[in-house]
Amino acid sequence: MKQENNSLLIKYIICFCVASLITFIVFWIKGFFTDSIAVNVQILSDGFTVSGILFLLFAGMMFISSEGALVGISFVLRNAFLAFIPMGRARQERYADYRERKLSQIKKSGDHCILVTGLFFFIIGLILTVIWYTNFYNMYA
Repeated sequence: MKQENNSLLIKYIICFCVASLITFIVFWIKGFFTDSIAVNVQILSDGFTVSGILFLLFAGMMFISSEGALVGISFVLRNAFLAFIPMGRARQERYADYRERKLSQIKKSGDHCILVTGLFFFIIGLILTVIWYTNFYNMYA
C-alpha cells in the first residue's frame, strides 16, 4: 500500500510540474510583468486556462483510447501499411479478432492524476478570468 501511494504521489507531482511548465511558458510568451496589473491578471488567466485545457484534452484522449474507440483507425492504418510491403498481408487478421486482441492488451489505470491536475489548473484559470472581468473589463471596454 505504501508503494502505491508513493507512485501515485510521484505521478501527481510530475503532472503538476508539467502543467506548471506549460503555464510558465505561456507567461513568458505573453510577456508577464511587462504591463499593468489588468494585463498581468489576463496573462495569468490565459496561462492557467491553456495548461488546464491541454491536460483535460489529453485525459479525454486517454479515456477514449482506453475504451477502444481508436482500435478501428489503427486496424485500417496497419492494413494500409501492410499493403505496401511484399508478403505483408500474408497473415490476414479479421477486424473482430484484431479488436479482441487489442482490447485485451489495454491496461486501464485507476488513477486520474492528469484529469485532476487539468481540472485544478482550469478552475484557477476560470477564477482568474472572473476576477479580470469583474475588476478590469470596464477599463478596456
